[in-house]
Amino acid sequence: EFDYTNERHNLQLVYTSSLDPNAPYIKRGVVLPRVYEELCTDRVITMSYLKGRKFEEETRRQLSLLGVDMKKSMRSIVVGGGSTKNSGGDDDESVTKVEEGGDGVASSSSSSQTLALSTKYPTPMWKTKLTSIVKNVVSVDVLFSIARFTRRLALWSQSTTVKWIQLASSLSIMPAAWKTWADERQNDILQSMTLDWTEDAVHTLMDVHGYQILNQGLFNADPHPGNILVDFPTDSGRKTTIGLIDYGQCKHLTPDERVNIARLILSIANKESDEEIATKFRTLGIKTKNDSTRFLADFGRLMFGRFESQHLDHNWHKDLHKEDRVLYFPKELSMVYRTALLLRGLAMSLQYNPSVGELWRDHALEAIRQHGSSSS
Repeated sequence: EFDYTNERHNLQLVYTSSLDPNAPYIKRGVVLPRVYEELCTDRVITMSYLKGRKFEEETRRQLSLLGVDMKKSMRSIVVGGGSTKNSGGDDDESVTKVEEGGDGVASSSSSSQTLALSTKYPTPMWKTKLTSIVKNVVSVDVLFSIARFTRRLALWSQSTTVKWIQLASSLSIMPAAWKTWADERQNDILQSMTLDWTEDAVHTLMDVHGYQILNQGLFNADPHPGNILVDFPTDSGRKTTIGLIDYGQCKHLTPDERVNIARLILSIANKESDEEIATKFRTLGIKTKNDSTRFLADFGRLMFGRFESQHLDHNWHKDLHKEDRVLYFPKELSMVYRTALLLRGLAMSLQYNPSVGELWRDHALEAIRQHGSSSS
């Protein structure tokens, strides 16, 4: 993280690869800062300036309009569902970290990753019953569709109210305080409306990072919203651009490692059997106490598949932990998982439920096409 020479080298490599017209950067409107080598030292990195707000700021603005408590961290919003008040205790205690032993998995993974709901802190009975009912009636995608519809309805309602107040104010029949509120809200509404492109932005971020991981074998393993910039155009002739910054936490993958990861991702994207997914997982070197095929398959789907209704059920996670536990998690997969988890968490905070495996399918196929024969 503080090796500026290494960070400069990694950023320059990724920046150079982003100029390839066959890469997804240019066609997707993604930019990286250019490094000025002659102005760098082992303590200073000089690079070009990227315009834009942090993606986190834009996301917070949108979620605040829906009444989500923005005093929480973005991570706790994703994990906790955006409730208005914290029920007490540390946000991180509601989950089992991947770094833990016991019911968690091996310490080779990052502490910011999460495998499943913890069994240490019991879920209230009413929540257990509610999630059991919900998972049997509606899917996560349906819930998110309802949330997005509610968001649009809320924005339309606020926009209509603002226009009515502004019209009434022009006729001098509205209190000045109402006019002030409407003027302040108008800017928020305009800003939030620009996030109608969020689904495309999620796909763009997934596409670019899938390319970095599986095609280039060099990727930023810390793509949290603070490291993503969004520059909305002020004129109709320009496209919205996404800027990627901070390459201090990068990971290199060998061709063989990329192929093995690609095969696991394809197995999940293609909805293969438990045995086939578990076999791909074992090839990567994962070790579990009981070598359970069901555990490995469910774990793989949880990592790179779509978030399913059953994942809302606390008992599902308890059963998964009872089935088996990880003794060793392969280091090359650890940072890939972290990257996928951060991007999917961002997507879910915006009410989108992507399958990482499906979005990385083409990159996985290309990695196998390029290097598969040498790793067979």
